[in-house]
Amino acid sequence: MSSPVRHKMNRLWRVFATGYCFVFFGLAGIVLSATVFPFLRATSRDADEGRVRIQRAMSGVFEFFFRMMRFVGVISYELRGTEKLSEVAAGKLIVANHPTLIDVVFLVGLLPTVDCIVKDGLWRNPFLRWPVLWAGYIPNSTAEQLVESCAQTLKSGRSLLVFPEGTRTVPGQPFAMRRGAAQIALAAKVDILPITISCDPLMLAKTQAWHEAPRGPGHFIISVGDAIPASEYLVEDVPHSLAARALTRRFESYFVDSLAALQKAAATQVSDSAPQSEKNVHAKALANSSL
Repeated sequence: MSSPVRHKMNRLWRVFATGYCFVFFGLAGIVLSATVFPFLRATSRDADEGRVRIQRAMSGVFEFFFRMMRFVGVISYELRGTEKLSEVAAGKLIVANHPTLIDVVFLVGLLPTVDCIVKDGLWRNPFLRWPVLWAGYIPNSTAEQLVESCAQTLKSGRSLLVFPEGTRTVPGQPFAMRRGAAQIALAAKVDILPITISCDPLMLAKTQAWHEAPRGPGHFIISVGDAIPASEYLVEDVPHSLAARALTRRFESYFVDSLAALQKAAATQVSDSAPQSEKNVHAKALANSSL
């Protein structure tokens, strides 16, 4: 089989496999919402125990999903610095950039117990409304109510996952971080744990349909950074609005630098693994360009 034909067949397989994974995930969600999640809630001693058990179950389902996507050849992934996630039990605000549709799947799958902000549509969904309620997830309400609810969650010692952009990144556009995540961190006075997500070739982005398969499997890198203390921005006589603005700029610069470092490392790795003949051609091209 010629290379172009093999490439086309591989892409068609990944389109089919992506559709299969999403259908499986949707059907599994409906079945679990009608069986396992109600059972876990009904057999729990109280709401807190039920919340923890359901969050752990959801984490297991999400982890199974991204492992299944890797198994069928749709994606590959690397996890870096995930040992820092063991610190999450102390209660931190986890912030991440948002390049693809399955970012939350990775992060919830890696975090057995974490609270999330859930869009209004899921609260109106008859199959998912009760599970997200039992899991203690927070509805995406008005800005003031949302900041207060999230701050109370963090003050209670639980951790919270937030995407500061509020939606997926538009490819080719600079980050547009909203100040909500910074306001939550400052109101709760907790440390922030940043997680950088990269995907190359890009797939399931904001401007891409699920069936627009890239040239190869999307390779994800999930990199956990060092904690950012909110206390650095809680300075006396500095209004929270200005502190939130400064912290939001810190988020933007962090993710820009972190993504650039990941891309540089990936380019170096590709260069080091290239055949010697390709390196010689590249060296000659550089020499000629300098003449």
